[in-house]
Amino acid sequence: MTRLRTTLDTPLGPLGLAGLDGELTHLCWPGADLPDGRDDPTTLPEARAQLTAYFDGRLTRFTLPLAPEGTPFQRTVWQALTDIPLGQTCTYADIARAIGKPGGTQAVGQANGRNPIPIIIPCHRVVAADGGIGGFSGGLNVKRALLQLEGASFEAEQPRLI
Repeated sequence: MTRLRTTLDTPLGPLGLAGLDGELTHLCWPGADLPDGRDDPTTLPEARAQLTAYFDGRLTRFTLPLAPEGTPFQRTVWQALTDIPLGQTCTYADIARAIGKPGGTQAVGQANGRNPIPIIIPCHRVVAADGGIGGFSGGLNVKRALLQLEGASFEAEQPRLI
């Protein structure tokens, strides 16, 4: 099987998309390397169409065939992330409880950070326990932009006391 790759111009810059047999395996931030594969600007038409509709404010839920590459635990976390509704946020602890691992907050955070298909698997909707924005693989400005696009509310970043 040959992985096919393409890019999509978005308000965030050009996003890289990669997939196998029509299933999306990766969404990469501008400047990040796509996995090896053959470039094909016509590949993943539904992913390109749904992402365009999302950025235009016309899509509230992605319905794409996804094939994220990760451990079984990571895939369980990523599946739980897809249940967070547009415009809402939750915490790592909420996700840990949702997957039946209430003591696994840190592991959930690590899996969240390794999400290979951000935006579509909405890891940006996970915020810090104190209500602050938390971290994000695409950078905090991108996370803020995505949450604002979706109409989600979150607390301003709070300095942490050590």
